[in-house]
Amino acid sequence: MEFKNYLVGFMIALGMCLVAYPLFIPFLHKLKYGQTVSEYMPSQAKKTGTPTMGGVIFIIVPLLVSLVFFNHIWADPKVMLVGLAFIGYGIIGFIDDYIIVVTKNNDGLSPRSKLLMQIILSVVFYLIYQSNVSTEISIFNFSIDLGIFYVLLVVLLFASSSNAVNLTDGMDGLAGGTVFISYIPFVLFALEQGEYNVALLVVIIMGAILGYLFFNRHPAKIFMGDAGSLALGGVLAALGLVLKKELLVIVIGMVFVIETASVVLQIASVKLRGKRIFKCSPIHYHFEQSGMKEEHVVLMEYIFGAICALIGYLIG
Repeated sequence: MEFKNYLVGFMIALGMCLVAYPLFIPFLHKLKYGQTVSEYMPSQAKKTGTPTMGGVIFIIVPLLVSLVFFNHIWADPKVMLVGLAFIGYGIIGFIDDYIIVVTKNNDGLSPRSKLLMQIILSVVFYLIYQSNVSTEISIFNFSIDLGIFYVLLVVLLFASSSNAVNLTDGMDGLAGGTVFISYIPFVLFALEQGEYNVALLVVIIMGAILGYLFFNRHPAKIFMGDAGSLALGGVLAALGLVLKKELLVIVIGMVFVIETASVVLQIASVKLRGKRIFKCSPIHYHFEQSGMKEEHVVLMEYIFGAICALIGYLIG
């Protein structure tokens, strides 16, 4: 596939988002679909009322671009699998956003319901996946065929990736930027493996993410919501699976691993010891409450994410 296709796809998606968001943001303002900030996060209180559900645009735009201009890529089973994760997890997140923002129920989907929906979707992914890709995983020069137990890896990877990106989405530009960086090595892996269609779809998604980041940079005019964060995390897991880089998702996505670990450790410490490890979790709030400016925290995580992406690529 010619390089110009990747550039054209990226630029069309970017351009469409740059046009769509200035129309979508006032629409959300009019509907009063704003973000509700926790009372325990006074430093973020000024963001209350900022429109959310911005992920809807960067999900729809790549689908439109790929279907209108590059519809041939959807004949590729691996593209369909990545698309399934993108759309499916986006729908789960949208349902959660709808309950919170539209019905004004701040609880959203119950954790159990959300996890059940994520598990069901990951099992569907596995059932389609197993006929197109092997169930072997590679650890350096060793390969292990997990067989039927591969489904457990699929479920774990999807649940952890989608929820980890969701936890990371707490500061202006943080989740979108770190996901953008984490996709880069997977695009390179896809190109090296001859999976040009997969690479093109991801590049188009990246163009849409960059368009979103233009309006999500500090001070953010819109947030992605669960629709966006779950969809982006789902794509990250799907790429690791279809490109057979399952374990590298952990290395490349180390930012999300640490964000999630900080929440788990905080909860465990409070329950077991009655004491906090961090001033607040996820850990980006700890840095902010320790005196760092929000923009500096985001930049620090970008740099760390880029280092992890480079290490993961070199290992891969």
